[in-house]
Amino acid sequence: MMVLWVILGIVVLFVLMLIGIYNSLVQMRVSVQNAWSQIDVQLKRRHDLIPNLVETAKGYMAHERGTLESVTKARQIAVDASTIKDKVAAENMLTSTLRSLMAVAENYPNLKANETMLRLQEELTTTENKISFSRQFYNDEVNRYNASIQTFPNNTIAGQFGFKPAEFFQLDDVAERKAPEVKF
Repeated sequence: MMVLWVILGIVVLFVLMLIGIYNSLVQMRVSVQNAWSQIDVQLKRRHDLIPNLVETAKGYMAHERGTLESVTKARQIAVDASTIKDKVAAENMLTSTLRSLMAVAENYPNLKANETMLRLQEELTTTENKISFSRQFYNDEVNRYNASIQTFPNNTIAGQFGFKPAEFFQLDDVAERKAPEVKF
């Protein structure tokens, strides 16, 4: 009779351990989803600022139409992206075109002094910083989640219940990884 109670106790402990691991994996997956939604909020803000920035620049940069059109096109691609992988690629392209716009804007003293343009640039810079922090937080959560579903004994439970690794939000453009050169 005592052996039966010991076996029953071991089974109960095992079941409780499985429940605990499953619940922690669910919590981590939800944290990754929450972190992504924080990035999404900042990307939405960025997408909302860009048309105002482009419209403000249009009057001063009439012959820079290609730059303005590429920013607008990149913004639309980013808005339309649906998967994380597509969004990462689209946002990297949008970042690149925004850099081009800011570089071109530097050549227009009247535009640089325009109060609306300065305010929009400041808001966009603040938003870019928030996106950067959100990306970092998201990648930290993805790292924690992915490590958890790949370690024993979590990996056996994760495999049984369909927990898949999450994708990191990483830079695809090698040029973005380099520090900018400052020349005087």
